[in-house]
Amino acid sequence: MDDRISIAIADGVADVRMVRADKMNAVDPAMKAALLAAGDRLRTEHGLRCVVLSGEGRAFCAGIDTGRFGGAVEGASTRPSNHTPRTRGMFNDSQYVVWTWRELPVPVIAAVHGVAFGAGFQLMLGADIRIMAPGARLSIMETKWGLIPDMGGTQLLYRLAREDVVRELTYTGRIFSAEEALSYGFATRLAENPHAEAMALAHEIAGRSPSAVRAAKRLLNAAPVTDPASGLLAESLEQDLLVGRPHQLEAIRANIEKRPPCFED
Repeated sequence: MDDRISIAIADGVADVRMVRADKMNAVDPAMKAALLAAGDRLRTEHGLRCVVLSGEGRAFCAGIDTGRFGGAVEGASTRPSNHTPRTRGMFNDSQYVVWTWRELPVPVIAAVHGVAFGAGFQLMLGADIRIMAPGARLSIMETKWGLIPDMGGTQLLYRLAREDVVRELTYTGRIFSAEEALSYGFATRLAENPHAEAMALAHEIAGRSPSAVRAAKRLLNAAPVTDPASGLLAESLEQDLLVGRPHQLEAIRANIEKRPPCFED
């Protein structure tokens, strides 16, 4: 994993970086395996409060490593691999590369610069928050290669942008700017140094009640597919698990005493 992903954890914040800079962090089998391993590790990391996901070098992620496509043409008579079997619950491995960040119990912030094409674009969709550098370029590029977004992107795009925008960008695969992404809803905000901005935000989140933040993520993850009655009941149940518990009491004390809170893990 170390030759594809680095993880540094301090003060409850995990700084997760794709480190295949010579290939603009393109996703090859080793990168896919490293991203899955990183998600598996962080899911059980004690004291984790927030995650920042970024890429080293010139780009966040240039998408699938297209070097393998030439071989696919030469072996066109060979049946392609089967993506249908489920390997991770309702997901296959490729889909879980994206969804693992959605399923982490803590917020994930994607810091995007350079390009986020195809698989890289889908990867950033798995984050809770996306901070982009001005001038970054993005594309749902799969149709250029005769493919569709197949890493969970079709299930996440509609949660962020209008249906007609999603369809146009998916059908054409056109490259668009971070400024357009902000107007469409794919970017949370723009920042000259998205990684520094994401780390600052992560530390701010890490200073909030970890029980409340995790409960909020559970509710917000479920909201798009939950009927109102079930969602309202879930909201009440989560609140009942927070009120009067140590983290909530510490939040109250810290506010009254005008000091930073100190939450025990």
